[in-house]
Amino acid sequence: MEENDLTILFGRNLKAARVKRNIKQEELCALANIDRSYLSKVETGSYKITLFKVYSLAAALNCPLSEILPEVLGVKIN
Repeated sequence: MEENDLTILFGRNLKAARVKRNIKQEELCALANIDRSYLSKVETGSYKITLFKVYSLAAALNCPLSEILPEVLGVKIN
């Protein structure tokens, strides 16, 4: 699995968690104290995200990290 694949999978998981909770990007940005354009790029896999921001987004969504982190068990990371 490539690093870019993880970035894309994370973005998809994040967006799915946000949509599941019926939260708009603007609302999540306010809750997590991040810029909307940054969130948009994270959700599309265009930006890598720091661990601190991962935790901030999970807290803002009130979800476990496992819901937004990509599953990689049994996958060799190059």
